Amino acid sequence: MATTNELKNGLVLSIDNQLWTVVEFQHVKPGKGPAFVRTKLKNVLSGKVVDRTFNAGVKVETANVDKRTMQYLYNDGTDFIFMDPDTYDQIHVSAETVGDSARYMLENQDAIVARHDGEVLFVELPAAVVLEITYTEPGLQGDRSTGGTKPATLETGAEIQVPLFVNQGEKVKVDTRDGSYLGRVS
Repeated sequence: MATTNELKNGLVLSIDNQLWTVVEFQHVKPGKGPAFVRTKLKNVLSGKVVDRTFNAGVKVETANVDKRTMQYLYNDGTDFIFMDPDTYDQIHVSAETVGDSARYMLENQDAIVARHDGEVLFVELPAAVVLEITYTEPGLQGDRSTGGTKPATLETGAEIQVPLFVNQGEKVKVDTRDGSYLGRVS
């Protein structure tokens, strides 16, 4: 249990038998009337975001979520296999739980795996990863960074939009949250 004064971003709350992550919060003390805390909460399983207001000082139930850095080993067809680098324990994570993160995961890459009561809640990749382009149309002389984009296939099989001057075989930095091109890596 924690009071609303102890809320912080990333804290996981248990409300109505569901897990919610605090995305943002704001303590409000109006001119008259009691103080309150305005929060934006994200459902851990569904991703739904809601606004919720709590009276100041009210106790809220926190959930014990274990976030560990684990190494992605391989995909066995239905599940993704992750290993704890400290204990060498391997866990199976379903494709639904991994979600879109699978588009940017390479074998032996580190990811944060969050668990609650032994159940995997979500897999979180770093904000950006470096991947090689395995196929894209060749760039033309005179193409500039402001000239437009073209599709490119990454080594993980995901397809993203890159500037016209980027060529096959080059490494690029990709934002894992929205799949956008961030730049070339030498």
